[in-house]
Amino acid sequence: MAEIEFPPMIDGHVHVRGVEDSANLAARLDATNAVQAGIACQYQDLAFNTNPAGFVLKAEHPGRFFLLAGLEHAGLLYGADAALPPAEQAGLLHAMGADGIKLLASKPTGRRRLGVPVDGPYFEPFFKTCEALDMPLLWHVADPEEFWEPERLPAWAREQGWGYDSSYVSKEDLYQETEHILERHPGLCVVLPHFYFLSADLPRAESFLTRFPGAHFDLAPGIELFYNLSRDVDRSRDFFIRFGGRILFGTDILSEHTIAEARHRAGIVYRFLAGDEAFRVPAGADFLLGPPEDGLIRGLNLPGDTLHDILQANFQRIYGGTPRPLDTDRARMECLRLAAIEAEVRGRPIDQTEGSRGARLL
Repeated sequence: MAEIEFPPMIDGHVHVRGVEDSANLAARLDATNAVQAGIACQYQDLAFNTNPAGFVLKAEHPGRFFLLAGLEHAGLLYGADAALPPAEQAGLLHAMGADGIKLLASKPTGRRRLGVPVDGPYFEPFFKTCEALDMPLLWHVADPEEFWEPERLPAWAREQGWGYDSSYVSKEDLYQETEHILERHPGLCVVLPHFYFLSADLPRAESFLTRFPGAHFDLAPGIELFYNLSRDVDRSRDFFIRFGGRILFGTDILSEHTIAEARHRAGIVYRFLAGDEAFRVPAGADFLLGPPEDGLIRGLNLPGDTLHDILQANFQRIYGGTPRPLDTDRARMECLRLAAIEAEVRGRPIDQTEGSRGARLL
């Protein structure tokens, strides 16, 4: 197979692990022709987050990276002195130049770790604040349905601890909590990664997007979504054309991926959208995409205007054409606040924390 020539794209869903990884991620996005990207800052054991790395990346590459900042829950989990409630964090992150917020509290592992529903009193002021600030959410809800079915759980998912028994909240309960929030806050703009894990049920996906006009899906693999959507290409193509203004390109590329792995991820998503052939996951892809023999992916051969919306225009409409400027002084203070939490909870010298390293780089 010939090397893919990527058009200019905006990758709405990438990750940077540490404050020294800025150049690594930028190089991987250069290799996929991602002219801009949304940095989804993740939890680290749900108490801390990768915001310091996101701040550094945004500061070192002005105009390229949109910061989708994470929350910390160290007050809820540990009673940490420097912790802040989610609503106050949202306000501070907006003031320092965050372009949105990454929310993982509805992933089953996160939901169980926190022990509180997202439609309960702990999160309600947060959603109200984000709605008032017009601050978009990249909100991971649920996981593939097979993760709750041991006989169908892929080996790569089992290795990540993503097999769920009855001690985890069900997929349906996670959807109900999410819909309660969207009903309560109709002004919220949310991007739901991995096609909201509804790729096996397009009628339900259609009903959901129709009911909630502020909701969007992204295409970051979840490789299962491409297998599911490949079962009926005509039906899937019709869906993508109808809802082309509500779907965003994303890859879940990590700063620690190799260049080849990053190109494989972007190539799978792009070939699915633009091509018309059947193909398999490349043999050199990272293990979270599973082995090539898992199945065939069939391209949708979408029209040019739909492709443009998915690859660029939808992201720009939601987040703007240019990232918000970073207030480096406020970002530095936030790094030091996270450093204090990490030092208290993990018993580390404060100058050895990720937050302290981020503050020095800023």
